[in-house]
Amino acid sequence: MSTFKAPKGTYDLIPPFSAKYLAVRDAISAPLRKAGYGYIETPGFEDVNLFARGVGESTDIVTKEMFTLTTKGGTNLALRPEGTASVLRAALEASLHKQGNLPAKLWYSGSYYRYERPQKGRYRHFSQVGAEAIGAEDPALDAELIILADQAYRTLGLSNFRILLNSLGDKECRPVYREALQTFLRGLDLDEETVRRAEINPLRVLDDKRADVQKQLVGAPVLRDYLCDACKAYHEEVRELITAAGVAFEDDEKLVRGLDYYTRTTFEFVHDGLGAQSAVGGGGRYDGLSEMIGGPALPSVGWALGVDRTVLALEAEGIELDIPATTAVFAVALGASKPTVFGLVTELRKAGVAADMSYGGKGLKGAMKDANRSGARFAIVAGDRDLAEGVVQLKDMESGEQGPVALAEVVEVLRAKLA
Repeated sequence: MSTFKAPKGTYDLIPPFSAKYLAVRDAISAPLRKAGYGYIETPGFEDVNLFARGVGESTDIVTKEMFTLTTKGGTNLALRPEGTASVLRAALEASLHKQGNLPAKLWYSGSYYRYERPQKGRYRHFSQVGAEAIGAEDPALDAELIILADQAYRTLGLSNFRILLNSLGDKECRPVYREALQTFLRGLDLDEETVRRAEINPLRVLDDKRADVQKQLVGAPVLRDYLCDACKAYHEEVRELITAAGVAFEDDEKLVRGLDYYTRTTFEFVHDGLGAQSAVGGGGRYDGLSEMIGGPALPSVGWALGVDRTVLALEAEGIELDIPATTAVFAVALGASKPTVFGLVTELRKAGVAADMSYGGKGLKGAMKDANRSGARFAIVAGDRDLAEGVVQLKDMESGEQGPVALAEVVEVLRAKLA
């Protein structure tokens, strides 16, 4: 037995369970690919200041949860704790905003890292699929992304999730609300760290999940009462577009999310079957992030959905995904037929048929057990006598029917049967 184990708070994805993760990733990304979003992939680590500036100095992610390292050359790096800042950095570096045709619509999938107390649904290494629409300020983009995420979850069969929606205002109206909220928070009995957070970004205090803090927040100023006319109109258009698409949502005036870069539209997907870690994904508009990391003004919106959380949501609803077998044909070589059968398997693969075979010199009984475990629709069995007659035995693994097929015709016969 190996003396090494996966690091605390991480997990390994191993077949056949890993197929469920791949199916979830495909289901989430499918609506994006059909809506004009192109795939982007960024490094697993970035300059630590990218996240400090973009995600926010006062956030738990930056102050407590980032995995950081220093290179031999003295550069301070961090494993990426989220995807948006990296994607925007990559888009700016590639000058996508100068190529016209904005917004640049991008989707991504990958692993992210946060140093947190491990628990079910919260890991130190986790997987997300995300989408960003960079370079355009339009309520239709906000609505589009929410609708596409809803579509992805519906495609998976999920139904017990809710969409929470709010507006955080913009640089015109949020400062007025910020001052009113800070005045309110200064009158509360908060611990030293929360007081410090309230001075840096008071909206983050609204996101505090502790019961003793939430109890004191009753009667706190509500952001919607401070929205300027432009933000009110923007938010109302987002709501109208989502409603017209038949997507249900709940207004949540306390929803601020955990990142400093959000402006105007913010939303979260929560699942009622996951207990304390109920959020399965979320996002919002981040019109000022590009400027925060040294770029030009590029109003943008995006989201990230947790693959791990989505898998847990599927389990909570008792949903089994229809995942096709990875093998369509399984070949068994007996006697001296191995070279011929191996060549036949290779030809099947070249012809687009998912094929595998038994290895290790197993007998017929053991090899057929492998065929059953593979989930293959058909099995090919060939021994010395079969090859002498120029045939193989083709077995239908569902009906149990078996008969000889000429060796030269096997590939075409199987292609026809699997069509």
